[in-house]
Amino acid sequence: MSKKYMEEYDAKFTPRLVMEEASRCLLCLDAPCSSSCPAGTDPAKFIRSLRFKNVKGAAETVRINNVLGAICARVCPTERYCQAGCTRSGIDKPIDIGRIQRYLTDFEESTKMDILEVKEPNGKKVAVIGSGPSGLSAAAELAKEGYKVTIYEKEAKAGGYLRYGIPEYRLPNEVVDKEINRIVKMGVDIVLNTRIGKDVKIEDLKKENDAVILAIGSSEGKNLPMFEGVKKAVVAVDWLKKVKSKKGNVKVPENVLVIGGGDVAMDVVTSLKLLGCPHVTDVVYEQFAEFKASSKELKGAQEQGVTIIDGYVPVAAARGGIVKFKHRVIPAELKIKADLIILAVGQKTNPDGMGVEFERGEVKAEGNQVKGTNVFFAGDIGHGEKTVVWGVRSGKEVAASVMKYLGGK
Repeated sequence: MSKKYMEEYDAKFTPRLVMEEASRCLLCLDAPCSSSCPAGTDPAKFIRSLRFKNVKGAAETVRINNVLGAICARVCPTERYCQAGCTRSGIDKPIDIGRIQRYLTDFEESTKMDILEVKEPNGKKVAVIGSGPSGLSAAAELAKEGYKVTIYEKEAKAGGYLRYGIPEYRLPNEVVDKEINRIVKMGVDIVLNTRIGKDVKIEDLKKENDAVILAIGSSEGKNLPMFEGVKKAVVAVDWLKKVKSKKGNVKVPENVLVIGGGDVAMDVVTSLKLLGCPHVTDVVYEQFAEFKASSKELKGAQEQGVTIIDGYVPVAAARGGIVKFKHRVIPAELKIKADLIILAVGQKTNPDGMGVEFERGEVKAEGNQVKGTNVFFAGDIGHGEKTVVWGVRSGKEVAASVMKYLGGK
């Protein structure tokens, strides 16, 4: 087991430091940080409560607004959202909202706070397919209002990419378990090892439930044709799943080539370094000015000593782990030989058995409901950004749509 891989990378706030950070808040009336949060977690409110030493009230704000608050505190690219809107940026640097939120959810856990409440059962049943962020979020919002919710998950454990994709040093499975247990405690049932279309038919779910929510996500990694059949090439999401399921207890070669420049690629290269790989080279299609990865994750990879080469496109893969690249702009070529090649070139959806039409990985429908049916959809297969916090937002939105459809508020 790799100790570095299993330990959370970012240091947490102490009580003194979190109060000092909260005291930097300018208490803006218009609260641009809150209006910039996709999930509506309302950082302005919980920071204000914390600043005036109402720690319980601050924790309640986080949990009521974001059922996956402890997860988002660790993996949300806050520099794109709440911290991008922080007025403090004009003076020195934005408030570290993510770490404050993590402190509050850790406080909630350590003091055994029981914040989420549910109403009396209303007799309505909803099936949710997929237990990633959008599915969990939708299930919790519906459970609050008295709906009987059952989640169907194809894997042996719930959590989707939260459990099987995001590395342990960023998101420990212990945190994922605790977040899911809160939702189960609300009365949500989770049926594991169940594939829709194989073990259960979508048509049966539509008949047995008042509504069905598709939240299957984009869990399969893409490959490139030139790497088909190349023994030394693997897909990033499969590699990350293997490493996390074995708690970092895997052997890594001396020299690894990673292709891709998104957050998944940064997870791969940083994991490799924490697992002890001496030479990690990441070749990226985008140039640094157009990088897709979170600046925080990019910085973390650079701090670990990852070599990042930007602006190159793979053009050929040969035996022995040799890959040839050409630059997108300038007349330059590159050839790299590696012991292992990991492809982080995007993810795709497997719509088999869902009974709805997909286009470019998203359900081909307006809004979040398939017209003329009781089928709704959320998360990566919906229309919006593909981040965890956006999944929480999408889950809340689809729950509201289901409640409206079924005559609720």
